[in-house]
Amino acid sequence: MKKHLIALTLVVLVLLGGAFLYFSQGDTAQLPDGADVGKEPVFTAPRSEMIPTMNVAAAVPWKAAEKPTAAKGLRVERFADGLDHPRSLLRLPNGDVLVAETNSPTRPTGGIVNRVMNYLMDRAGAGVPSANRITLLRDADGDGKAETKTAFLTGLHSPYGMALIGDTLYVANTDALMAFPYKAGETKIVAKGRKILNLPAQAPNMHWTRSLVASPQGLLYVGVGSNSNIGENDLETEANRAAVLEVNPRTGDYRIFASGLRNPVGLAFEPKSGALWGVVNERDMLGSDLVPDYLTRVEFGAFYGWPWNYWGGYEDRRVQPQRPEIREYTKRPDYALGNHVAALGLSFADKVTLGAPFTNGAFVGLHGSWNRKPASGYKVVFIPFADNGEAGKAKPIDVLTGFLDSKGEAHGRPVDVTADAKGALLVSDDVGNIVWRVTAAK
Repeated sequence: MKKHLIALTLVVLVLLGGAFLYFSQGDTAQLPDGADVGKEPVFTAPRSEMIPTMNVAAAVPWKAAEKPTAAKGLRVERFADGLDHPRSLLRLPNGDVLVAETNSPTRPTGGIVNRVMNYLMDRAGAGVPSANRITLLRDADGDGKAETKTAFLTGLHSPYGMALIGDTLYVANTDALMAFPYKAGETKIVAKGRKILNLPAQAPNMHWTRSLVASPQGLLYVGVGSNSNIGENDLETEANRAAVLEVNPRTGDYRIFASGLRNPVGLAFEPKSGALWGVVNERDMLGSDLVPDYLTRVEFGAFYGWPWNYWGGYEDRRVQPQRPEIREYTKRPDYALGNHVAALGLSFADKVTLGAPFTNGAFVGLHGSWNRKPASGYKVVFIPFADNGEAGKAKPIDVLTGFLDSKGEAHGRPVDVTADAKGALLVSDDVGNIVWRVTAAK
C-alpha cells in the first residue's frame, strides 16, 4: 500500500508540472561500467518495477557553436541543420542524402498514464508532431555541407525506413510499406505512390518505427517492434510484430523472417558474410541493469526470446503463462550494447573511411536511456568485427560523445548512421535537428 501511495504521489507531481521528473523507486545501476556490453555481458537479478525507473534527460538543443565530441583522430561538423526531428538516413547512388523528418503518430491524451508519458516525451524533445516528410540533402560543391535542402516526399504517415531498388524508392510508413518512382537528380517526388503491404499499427502502436533494408537479391526486410513491453496488451495486436518481415516488393508476398525481437530498429547487411544484422531494443521495468539492448545477426527462422526469455534463455517470470518448452529454441544475441541505451542506427564500415580502428565493424547510434540511473547511451559507438564477419570480443569504441552534458541535459540524441559519398560518417540527431558529419582529422 505504501508503494502505491508513493507512486501515485509522483504521478500527481508530474501532472502538476513540478520538478520531480527525475524519480524512481530507488533503483540505480550496480554493475561496473562496461560490464553490460560485449559478447559476455554480466547480468544482475531482475528487479520487477511497478512503474519504470524514470531519469528523463531534458532536451536543451545545441547552441550555434556547440557540437558533439569526436574520438581522437576524428572531427565532426554540421552537414545540415534546421531540420524537424531527423531520424533515418539513406544515401542515394548520386550522393544525395535522404533524411526522414518524422515522429510518432498522434498519441492518445486521455488517462493518467497517457498524460504522464506525453509529459515525459515533451521533456525529452520527442513531443513534436511528425513532419511526415522525407527531405533531400545535397552537397553539390563537395565542401561537406548540404547547401540544398528540399522537401523530397511529403504526405507520409510517420515514415522511417527507406530503401532504393533500381528506379523505385520504398518507404516504410508506420502502417504501410509504400513504393514511389525515383529518378536520379530530381529534388521532389510528386507521385502518390502505391501500397505494397499493410504493416501492423494497432493502438497503442508502442513501437512505431518501421526499419527497412534491401538485400542484394532485391528483397525487402522490415523491422516491426512489439506493441507492448512484455505482451501485456492484447496479444492479437502483436501479430507480425516483434519481428523482421521479408517482403517480395514485386508481389507484396511476405513471411516472418525472424521473431522474438522486441524492437528491431537498425537493419544492415554485413559486407563480408552477406548476413543480415540488426540492433534491438530490449524490455523495460526489470531495473537499471536489465536487459541489455543488443546487436545480432538476424537468422532466418530464428526466435530471439521475446517476451518469454531474454539473452538466450533467461526467463522473464512476469510473462504468464510461461513457455519453458521454447527456451532450448531461443537464439542468443551476438553482442550486448548496454542496458537501456536505445540502439537505433546501424551501418557497417565498408563504405566509411575514418581510418583505424574504424575499418572493420559496425557503427551504432545509441539514442539514450530514459529509464536508467545513471543514464546510458547518448553516443555513437563502433563495434569491431572479426575477419569472418562476426562481432569480435573487443569492447565498443566511442566515436561521438558529449550529447549528454554534465547537468544531465540532452543537447542531442543520435539516431541513424550512414556513409556519405566521400566516406564520411553521417549521424542524424533528432533533438539537435542536425545531421552531423564525421571525418578523419587532417
